[in-house]
Amino acid sequence: MTTRRHLLKTTACGFGSLALAAMCQNQASGQPLFLRPGHVPARAKRVIFLFMAGGISQVDSFDYKPRLAKENGNKRSFDDARSVAKTGKGAEQRVMQSLWEFRQRGQSGQWASELFPHLAGLMDELCVVKGMHTEGVAHGPATLFLHTGTTNFIRPSMGSWISYGLGTENDNLPSFVSISPSLSNGGPRNYSTAFLPPVFQGTPLGRTGQPAAEATIRNLNNQILSSGDKNRQFGLLRGLHQEQLHQAAGSGHQEAVEAVINSYELAWRLQANAPDVLDLAGESAATQSLYGIGQKPTDNFGRQCLMARRLAESGVRYIQVNYTDNSNNPAWDQHGNMPQHKNHAMAVDQPVAGLLQDLKQRGLLEDTLVWFGSEFGRTPYAQDNGTGRDHNPLGFTQWLAGAGVKPGFSYGETDEFGHLAIAGKIHMHDLHATILHLLGLDHERLTFRHAGRDFRLTDVHGHVVKEILS
Repeated sequence: MTTRRHLLKTTACGFGSLALAAMCQNQASGQPLFLRPGHVPARAKRVIFLFMAGGISQVDSFDYKPRLAKENGNKRSFDDARSVAKTGKGAEQRVMQSLWEFRQRGQSGQWASELFPHLAGLMDELCVVKGMHTEGVAHGPATLFLHTGTTNFIRPSMGSWISYGLGTENDNLPSFVSISPSLSNGGPRNYSTAFLPPVFQGTPLGRTGQPAAEATIRNLNNQILSSGDKNRQFGLLRGLHQEQLHQAAGSGHQEAVEAVINSYELAWRLQANAPDVLDLAGESAATQSLYGIGQKPTDNFGRQCLMARRLAESGVRYIQVNYTDNSNNPAWDQHGNMPQHKNHAMAVDQPVAGLLQDLKQRGLLEDTLVWFGSEFGRTPYAQDNGTGRDHNPLGFTQWLAGAGVKPGFSYGETDEFGHLAIAGKIHMHDLHATILHLLGLDHERLTFRHAGRDFRLTDVHGHVVKEILS
């Protein structure tokens, strides 16, 4: 007599063959989002990028510089591009100390200020890179560079490159999602495909200024038609799509038509899957409290971070969580009022710490890379002798946590004022190359031929920063 257990045991290889056949069918049929292996062994399956638009001050958060307190109010010459652009030459500026007290935290002894009290308690989880430098002294160019590797040309965004290189882990959800993106400083270009096939475009959920509770995919479900009518409607659409694709063959528009067809078919699958993923109501009260949901001022960003975790565990490859203010202005851009940093820190500190704790307790931090940072940092001097700080792309701090990076570790150094990266320097191209490497992608081999040349996210630059890898 054949038992269920015997049947399952003897047919297990058959199940594997079916799965392999389905993958091969996707690949053979030209399905661009089929799951692909990387170039090197991967440490991370996915990335959650927490984008702090505007420029967090490194010398007020994670880069402790006691020299600033000693010289507070003194005039010093800081010959950076921003000063030269405004004055035609370098100018003396008034040194301004940190507004928040620093202490060493955890077993690692990493420095963190009281600006981020919740994250300060998790310094043993963070890999802090303090020698960052980048291109662009204004928000628009620097933000584009962070997302696309260029300050002014039309190039694919990082999420699109990753989707192109690795495909998706879940056919029923987008591979790349941007939560509450801004319309300014690059706008849709920050999650666009540029010349990559349009199917790798990021899917925006909500927008800046819209409450995160309303950040969803609009018109996701048709409440009027029955399930049978929906099936018949979809069957008709598929037939029309195939006819359109046949007509587009050889016309130069085939990729665009394929992208539209893929988006329609993904939308069909989304109807049954996305509502549950985007609905936070099923989360326990304890989990929602961990993210600060239901409390001011953390409710809005807490919802975005919890949504990111749900998307990550559902197989979304690249999730960007955007923090800026309601008018699309870069939130952390305090040219004349540094104390305003405190309000923004209060909005994001607990949600981000909650995200890290939640990922870890679920076992997701082992294969999820969390990236936290701005397009640049801020100056150690007071802008126009006021109470704010100017832009600083020459030396700033970001941090990583999770899959493949050293926890409780600091790398890189700025000068004694926190102005210029001087040791362990990491250019934004290098950070891009390192993140791709952790996902199993060789930044020099991840290329796409367009207009007669090969393009890549890091252009002809970048190296993997092996010193921060675990």
